[in-house]
Amino acid sequence: MRKGTLRQILLITDGCSNHGEDPIAMASLAKEQGITVNVIGVLDQDTIDESGLREIEGIALSGGGISQVVYAKQLSQTVQMVTRKAMTQTLQGVVNRELKQILGSNVSLEDLPPEKRGEVMEVVDELGETVELEVLILIDTSGSMKTKLPTVKEALLDLSLSLNARIGDNRFAVFVFPGKRGNVEKIVDWTPKIEELSTVFPKLTSGGLTPTGPALREALTYFEKKRSLRGLIRDDESYFEESM
Repeated sequence: MRKGTLRQILLITDGCSNHGEDPIAMASLAKEQGITVNVIGVLDQDTIDESGLREIEGIALSGGGISQVVYAKQLSQTVQMVTRKAMTQTLQGVVNRELKQILGSNVSLEDLPPEKRGEVMEVVDELGETVELEVLILIDTSGSMKTKLPTVKEALLDLSLSLNARIGDNRFAVFVFPGKRGNVEKIVDWTPKIEELSTVFPKLTSGGLTPTGPALREALTYFEKKRSLRGLIRDDESYFEESM
């Protein structure tokens, strides 16, 4: 099975979007482009409203990902769990598609005999440790998230430590919404070291609207820019190889 790159958006928010495009539609577009959208809803002691809960679940469902609503104090373990679980879910989907090509459209992983299913899951587990992973983290910094941002920072640093124990390469990028001058702002470019958040987080300001849809749209654009740049680099490499 050819190793590729798993691409995820991890959305961390505590409520409803109230500005711009429908975030559920943006998540569906992400799924079409091979990007999984996972959503973590962060609570204080109060409960999240029903519309916020529906939106969190709808975004993850449309984005082919996982949603989880937790209290802030549980955030660190939840961020790691959601990211890992989404990796396994995506890899199982890839395996199922390959099985259908090999064995027929009616066959899935669950249809295999137990010993064969175990062997396939070993492959999935191995890929989970070796496949390249790109996670673009979208953080809601609207007013109600102000007290939760220190916990978000700790959770993301823990995620970095957890994923860096893998064999495969990890790359992270971090966007916040709303931004200082627009709907969304990039605060960390693609890097294998999410520790850069330590210098950025103290400078973040909270407040304003919650443009979740525009933030997701910008995240998709950013993934596409990265792919376009890769294509240019490969084209240049081919040119130099042909010229030698």
